[in-house]
Amino acid sequence: MTLERFLAEREPGWRALEALLSEARGKPERLAPARLRALGTHYREVAADLAFARRAFGQDPVVRRLERLALAGRQAVYADEPHRQSLTRFLTTGYYRRVRERPVPLALAAAFLFVPMLLSGLWALDDPAAAIGIVPGEFQGAAEPGSGSGAGSLSLSEEAAFSSQILTNNIRVTFLAVAGGMLAGLGTAAVTIFNGGFIGALGGLSIGAGPEVSERFFSLVAAHGVLELSLIVVAAGAGLRLGWAMIDPGTLTRGRSIRAQARPALEVVLGTVPWVVVAGLVEGFVTGSAPGLAFALVVGISLGALYWTLVVWRGRADQSRAAALAPR
Repeated sequence: MTLERFLAEREPGWRALEALLSEARGKPERLAPARLRALGTHYREVAADLAFARRAFGQDPVVRRLERLALAGRQAVYADEPHRQSLTRFLTTGYYRRVRERPVPLALAAAFLFVPMLLSGLWALDDPAAAIGIVPGEFQGAAEPGSGSGAGSLSLSEEAAFSSQILTNNIRVTFLAVAGGMLAGLGTAAVTIFNGGFIGALGGLSIGAGPEVSERFFSLVAAHGVLELSLIVVAAGAGLRLGWAMIDPGTLTRGRSIRAQARPALEVVLGTVPWVVVAGLVEGFVTGSAPGLAFALVVGISLGALYWTLVVWRGRADQSRAAALAPR
């Protein structure tokens, strides 16, 4: 097939898709049911035309045109949710979809946090004098071996201050992890790796200082720590998405690619705020007053399990739009 014949036969369908996208103006729900189905049909036709054009006319500008049109059509057909939604819908569904929709950056963020945490914990057990150097000064007294000032010997007021410092640090890291995405993801990686490293070192030092110190240390951080670490992972995943949009914008310009990912990143930040408040309430009313490590672990694991259950359950993609767009 020649390029001229290809254009003559297929361009009317492209123009029809462009007209439907213009009519929808970013909101497919504005279209009548018949036109909504037509949107899905024309999108699939354009996707097939794009695959053919790449093989047959790889260097022709028509390929670039079809790439842009297919991308716009895909965003309209497969977008998980309307651009605007109620606050209730966002907090009960939209936020969790944002967390779940990109598992690869989420897994990478978890690796950036927990691998350094494990390695630095083992290092602290093997060489505590060296490992304590990566722990910020305000946290060192809680687990410094041989000082007599470990977590097991902190007063109630000192325990409250230490727990509050951990909470404040993790909240700060949560938001810095998203903002670090603007440095091509390098800021996100650095913040997450450092935080995982010093928390792991702090835990390792506490374990090395003896059972009394380690039990009290984990009692102070377990109740709110599981949820806080989860939020750090989620925020870092959003930051990595933002960074990747800068590195590999695909068929979009770099500016448009960044803007496209800025909205999901902001939604992750906004949806995380209520959970930060929950962690703060647990820190204020449970940490320090917990009857022991077992109770703190039950609270912490339960909060973490609740959060990730909501991500898996409420984060499932809405199939209603896909059903409406399916061929009849």
